[in-house]
Parts: sequence; C-alpha cells; structure tokens
Amino acid sequence: MNRPIPTREQAFELLGRYNQNNSLIRHALAVEGVMRYMARKFGADEEKWGIIGLVHDLDYEKYPDQHCKKSEEILRDNNWPEEYIRAVVSHGWGICTDVKPETDLEKTLFAIDELTGLVAAAARVRPSKSVLDMKAKSVKKKWKSKRFAAGVNREIIDKGAEMLGMERNDLIADTIMGMRDVAMQIGLAGEDS
Repeated sequence: MNRPIPTREQAFELLGRYNQNNSLIRHALAVEGVMRYMARKFGADEEKWGIIGLVHDLDYEKYPDQHCKKSEEILRDNNWPEEYIRAVVSHGWGICTDVKPETDLEKTLFAIDELTGLVAAAARVRPSKSVLDMKAKSVKKKWKSKRFAAGVNREIIDKGAEMLGMERNDLIADTIMGMRDVAMQIGLAGEDS
C-alpha cells in the first residue's frame, strides 16, 4: 500500500500539535535546514530530507521517555510512509532504538541532530550571536571543552561522520551552512533575531 507523501505544511502542523517549546521547534527547524542543505549536496530529494528533519523529534516534548518509539506510533497513525518513519526512528540508534541508520538520509540525520545543538550553543556565545559569520574552527574550539554544551553527545557526531565517510570538520562546516539558510527562523541571525 502506497501511503501519501506528507507536505511540509502537514509536517509543521503535526510538529506543532506535539510541541509548544520554542527551543524544540527551533531545533526542528535547524535540523530541517541542515537536512535540506545536505540533500542538495548529495543530489537527493530536498523536500523529503527536510520534512524528516523537521519531525525527527516529534515526540520529545510530550514523551521524552518514549523518544522515537512514540514518534513511530504517531507517524504510523497519521499514515506516513514507512521510509519516513524508519528514518525518524533510526536517528535514535544506540540511544533509544536499535534501528541502525543505513541510507545517506538516515546517516545524515543521525550525525547532525546533536551537532546542530553544539553549533547553536557556540553561535549564542559569539559577539554576533549568529551563525552567519561563524566558521567551523569556532565550533572546533568549543568541541574540546566537555563542559561546553555538555548535553551534546560528541561520540554520536563522530560516529555519524564516520558512517558518512566525512571528516568532522567538513560535517561541522556543512551543518553551519545549513543552519545559515534558516538563521532567522532559529534565532541565530544576530542579536535582533
């Protein structure tokens, strides 16, 4: 049975139904931006990658103890395609699911989910409070301090980069570029954003 492909509007509406926390919505938008950027880089379906990035943490605000499992249930109840559901669930591999990322889309989501948090935290402590003038070396400096953005699991980022066959620095640079595309929506376009 072929399930209808969700639109970006439907995905955003579904995200809003389960998330009111502004930080979580901004994180979803950041991941969407990076997924779209990476899809263009891979020559893949930008809309699909973006939509999956947008809903990847769909269940996190209401069901943090059932993360990914509840998203799977919600997406299935909303008749989403299996490929989309699997991708969302796979980003929790080794943390809350045993679904290993296998496609470029899944590996990218796995790698950049945590990294967007680190990049955002590094941007917020910059004088400009922006990703628009940020370089990968700024994030590299913060990477070394385990106390900085302590909740970011750096091992997952490294594992994701390895799965993609990418150097960490290149993944950081690509993540910054993807976040620049949505800097205004995620509040990282400068002090007034």
